[in-house]
Amino acid sequence: MLEVKNAVKTFDGFAALDGVDVTVPDGAVYGLVGPNGAGKSTLIRCLTGIYRQDSGEVLVEGEPVYENPGKKALIAAIPDDWFYFPSATIRDMMRFYRGMYPAFDTDRYERFKEVFPIPEKAVIRRLSKGMQKQAAFWLTMCCRPRYLILDEPVDGLDPVMRRQVWSLMMADVDEYNTTVLVSSHNLRELEDVCDHVGIMNQGKVLIQRSLSDLQQNIVKMQAVWSAEETPQLPADLPVLHTSHVGRVYTYIIRGSSEDITNRLSVYSPLMLEALPLSLEEIFIYELGGAQYAVKEIVL
Repeated sequence: MLEVKNAVKTFDGFAALDGVDVTVPDGAVYGLVGPNGAGKSTLIRCLTGIYRQDSGEVLVEGEPVYENPGKKALIAAIPDDWFYFPSATIRDMMRFYRGMYPAFDTDRYERFKEVFPIPEKAVIRRLSKGMQKQAAFWLTMCCRPRYLILDEPVDGLDPVMRRQVWSLMMADVDEYNTTVLVSSHNLRELEDVCDHVGIMNQGKVLIQRSLSDLQQNIVKMQAVWSAEETPQLPADLPVLHTSHVGRVYTYIIRGSSEDITNRLSVYSPLMLEALPLSLEEIFIYELGGAQYAVKEIVL
């Protein structure tokens, strides 16, 4: 399990992490989402032991990860700016990874030559961004990590390779109970693979739940009202957003679908329907309540 407890990390007085709490259960695929500057990359650097938090705890299997080689050996990461030696080939980096990770699987490295069609003697810095990202996955997944931490992992990959990479990762989750934490702006993709989600903003984790619980706690309601005037909804109903096209009103409301349907039904709508929200919609409306509202721009 990965745990972050009330972690604070500041840079020149700016709190990149401001009392962050995160729990990533074993075998989970945890999606970390948030706007630019929310603190996601700083949190990842703390989880991988690159940064030491100013206060609080960052734990891997109950032990601090910073300057703990035993726990660091359980973690493999692919940051957005993946490191490689300037003149290194893929095979050179394979030898480096093999020396760093006791569980490095050389047989898997050889098998993955068919998955990632890149010459292993190619100098990495001369490869395209997409091919460098493929090389990063090739090497990282051969480390057989217990914890895989990814920052914008499939950025630069073509659609076929994106699917191939996600398929390999999910196979490791199923077969080896690998725990994955992934930070990405591609919310549609995260929705397909994640079972837990944390939403960050301004150095804090605003919400942390299983994806199913998150989707059940906020609902989109569409209604057509029979009265000439739109009814005034109860003040205690947590409406996050209202819009309408003609007589069709759309409400984003926090709560369960069943409870909200029952409360709106008393106004005798001509039509009332509960619709599921995507992770992208949840992200937008949850952050809208945190002074990060999407502004309507009129050109």
